[in-house]
Amino acid sequence: MDLGLRGKRAIITGGTRGIGFRIAQSLAEEGCNLSICGRDPARLETALAALRKTGVTAHGAALNARDAEPLLAWLDDAVTALGGVDILILNVSGGGGVDSELNWKKNFDIDLMSAVRSCERITPALKKSDAGSIVFVGDVASVETGAEAAAYNAIKAGIVTHAAQLSQKLMRSNIRVNSVSPGPLLFPGSSWEMMRVMDAKRFRNVTSQHPGRRLGTDLEAANAITFIASPAASWVTGVNLVVDGGFTKRVQF
Repeated sequence: MDLGLRGKRAIITGGTRGIGFRIAQSLAEEGCNLSICGRDPARLETALAALRKTGVTAHGAALNARDAEPLLAWLDDAVTALGGVDILILNVSGGGGVDSELNWKKNFDIDLMSAVRSCERITPALKKSDAGSIVFVGDVASVETGAEAAAYNAIKAGIVTHAAQLSQKLMRSNIRVNSVSPGPLLFPGSSWEMMRVMDAKRFRNVTSQHPGRRLGTDLEAANAITFIASPAASWVTGVNLVVDGGFTKRVQF
């Protein structure tokens, strides 16, 4: 299947490592020009160099997405560098934690407000595209209760609702809005990789309870995100696509 991504232009928040970098790689391999951001300048340059080897344009900036001014400046620069934008993928996250109120502030600022600001800034440019698409990267933590009342889970749930509401408004401008919620993923640097080392018993329990008897990979999540962002999914909007190999036990209707 031709995803229709060759020559398209994508902006990805937090695209230097983990799922974000895998998404960038997947899009680049389909011929999509990119702009990414990340906090570590050295890691950013390494990621950009790898993406450019595929033959696409790769632009980026080192910044903390919780800081509005540098985030918005990068978004403006990205649109200029790419000559427009067709796809916005909101991937950056502050991670989990339940030890203090600071977790709520961190997840609110990074996961939610960076996404809200990015959408507002990029929407005018997306309206000029013939294939406008926004994808919020969520988590199955948004659709299931956990053992603890974590800020991360609640904020991710809010993002799914925000994406669905935006989808109704922006489809009038031919911009699709979806969210993708991966289940537990095992890849270098992931929290599940750390758990495999630090809490092997819990890791084995989670893996044994999974219908596939394994966790997903960042590539499996990235492939789903690439598809739903692409023109091949042109009539898909307002969806929260759960990519978890059957990990969540619920009927989705």
